[in-house]
Amino acid sequence: MIARIWDGKTRAKDYDVYSEFMTSKAIPDYKSTKGFIKLIFLRRIEGDEAHFKLITFWENIEVIKNFAGKNYEIAKYYPKDKAYLLEFNEKVMHYEVFAP
Repeated sequence: MIARIWDGKTRAKDYDVYSEFMTSKAIPDYKSTKGFIKLIFLRRIEGDEAHFKLITFWENIEVIKNFAGKNYEIAKYYPKDKAYLLEFNEKVMHYEVFAP
């Protein structure tokens, strides 16, 4: 099993609206991909910024490519992200899960 980890940051005032966007658009996109196992969506406010961490779990790298494309290490963004995210990290991290 492979864990794919993405980090994002918005203004604190966009905390709830961005959470709703992730719940209604991004999470269903992940869940509809064959080979997806589960996800953990974390969020917190620190000062005037909201931090998000999305950890998704996949059967293997090949199924991640079904979601993210051939360059699976590149972060996948949605057009609406431009309205909320303060920065766009180019890459995501992948880890082999060796002890669930």
